[in-house]
Amino acid sequence: MKTLQGKRALVTGASRGIGAAIAKALAAEGATVAITYERSADKAAEVVQQIQDAGGQAVALAANSADPQAIRSAVSQTVAELGGLDILVNNAGIARHGPVADITLEDIDALLNVNVRGVILASQAALPHLPSGGRIINIGSCLGERVPFGGVTVYSATKSALRSFNAGLARELGPRGVTVNLVQPGSTDTDMNPADGEGSDAQKSLMALSHYGTPEDIASAVVFLASPAAKQITGTTITVDGGANA
Repeated sequence: MKTLQGKRALVTGASRGIGAAIAKALAAEGATVAITYERSADKAAEVVQQIQDAGGQAVALAANSADPQAIRSAVSQTVAELGGLDILVNNAGIARHGPVADITLEDIDALLNVNVRGVILASQAALPHLPSGGRIINIGSCLGERVPFGGVTVYSATKSALRSFNAGLARELGPRGVTVNLVQPGSTDTDMNPADGEGSDAQKSLMALSHYGTPEDIASAVVFLASPAAKQITGTTITVDGGANA
């Protein structure tokens, strides 16, 4: 039997990259999946179609994770469409780079609104619906733990904030039997950070394994945390970074 048969999951920001891989991996284990997207309706539809072609069930919902009402609506729509919610994966995130001296207020606000506030609001909206055995899985970054170069300070700060949010929410939801965990990807081969892109050699030099991960590597960690095998794991962090933070 598939490990997530009968479970209902929402994955934010899942029209491509890591989010898409997570959605497909959860569906492959039997979960019915809702995904959100901001602008890439065609890409989101493609992810849904791939899940359906593989025998799964999925729906795509338009939602900007910087918009509080859109986040709440996406959770409500998921519950209505899927008949409930068991797993929330807070994957939506953005990257804006630049030294602190130069980064704009617009970029600071955008990073905070999506990477921090969006995660808090999605979790808050999901809380009334999650049953005992429910899961919240947050997607952070290995840069939330260690900042080995400049230009990512504010981005890293937003990802570091997820570590304390993750730990605190795990304490709050423990009595309800809901687990909360954080997955921290390292350099992962996506459109945002291709393995052959500018700066990729410098990133590889930081790693013990010296090669980029794949979105599926991150998805595997999420599926594990969503599964019954991880029922005793909460408030913790799994870092999938090829040893960059070792």
